[in-house]
Amino acid sequence: MITDFQFREGEKEYFQRIFPQAQRIVVTTHKSPDGDAAGSATALVGILRALGKQVTLIFPDTLPDFLKWLPNLDGYMIYEWETTKADIAIDEADLIFSLDYNRLHRVGSALEQKLRSKTTDFVLIDHHEEPEAFACVTYSHTRACSTAELIYAWAEQMDWLQWIDEAVGTSIYCGIMTDSGSFRFASVTASVHRLVADLKDRGVNHVAIHQAVYDSNLLDRMRLVGYAISEKLHLLQDGKVAFISLTQEELLRFKYRPGDTEGLVNQALSVEGVQLAAFFREGNNEIKISLRSRGTVDVNQFAAKHFGGGGHKNAAGANSHMLMEQLLEYFEAHISEALSSNP
Repeated sequence: MITDFQFREGEKEYFQRIFPQAQRIVVTTHKSPDGDAAGSATALVGILRALGKQVTLIFPDTLPDFLKWLPNLDGYMIYEWETTKADIAIDEADLIFSLDYNRLHRVGSALEQKLRSKTTDFVLIDHHEEPEAFACVTYSHTRACSTAELIYAWAEQMDWLQWIDEAVGTSIYCGIMTDSGSFRFASVTASVHRLVADLKDRGVNHVAIHQAVYDSNLLDRMRLVGYAISEKLHLLQDGKVAFISLTQEELLRFKYRPGDTEGLVNQALSVEGVQLAAFFREGNNEIKISLRSRGTVDVNQFAAKHFGGGGHKNAAGANSHMLMEQLLEYFEAHISEALSSNP
C-alpha cells in the first residue's frame, strides 16, 4: 500500500452496498474550480466510466482555460450556464460525489440549493478541515496534500488501481502538482512521491502537464500579473502582511479570463519577511478572498471567523459581499488577530 488513508468505520461497507446499483452518477466540485478540483474530478470520472457507470461532471462555474486540456472532460456541464440540463442530471442521479469541498455552500448558492433538495446518497472526498455532515460516506483526510491524492488512495482502498491508466493518472498528477505548490508544501510526504512514481510508471508525462498548466500564458495575463505586482501589492504590519486587490474595472482592462490570477497570492507570500498574504478579486456580486500564510499563522480560523470561509491552516479562502474599499479597511483593522497566532 502506498497510501494509508482509511475509511471511517462502516462507510466502506456502506459504499460497497450502494455502488453496484448506482448506474447514473454525478460528480461535483467547488465554485471557481482549480487544478485539484478539476484534476480529482476528471480522474474519478475516468475510473467510474471504466467501471461501466454513466457519469456526468458538473462544475458550478467556468473552468480556466489552462485546465481545459484535462482528460475525461467530454460532456461536462457548467451549472450557471446549463442549469436546466444539469438539474435533470442531478434529479436522475443514483449517487452524487462531492470533491474538493468540505461544505455545500462552496458550490455556490444556486447549486447548493439544488443539492440540498436531494435525498440521493452523497459521497464526500476532500482534504479541507471540518467537513459538513451532509454525505453518507465522508472520506475526509486533512493530512492529504490534495483531493487528487485521495482519489488515488480511494482507488487503492477499493482495489481499483487497475483503472488508473495514463489519462486518469494525468489528472491525479495535475491535482497533486497544483495543490502542493509543485511539491514544495509541507503536506507532501514520502508517500506522495511514491504515488507519483507509480503514476510515472503508468505513463504519465509530468513535463507536458507542467507546461500545459504553467507555461501557456497569454500576453494579457502576463500584463495583468505584472500590473498586480508592481502597482497593487501593498504591505502591512511592518512588512509581515502583503495583499493585492483587483477591481472588475482593472480586470476588464487586461481582458481577464478565469484562472488569470491563479497564484498571485503565493507571489505576495513570497516577499521576504511576509508571514501572511491575501488576494482580493472583485466579481459581479461578491469579492473572492484568497489567504496564504507561513508557519503557525492560521488563516483558516481567520477566514472562518471574519468571512465565513475556511480551508487549511496555511491556505484558506472566502467570499464577501462588502464593497472593495470597505473590505480592505476591515481586513486591515482585523489582520493583527491572525498574526497573533504566530508566537
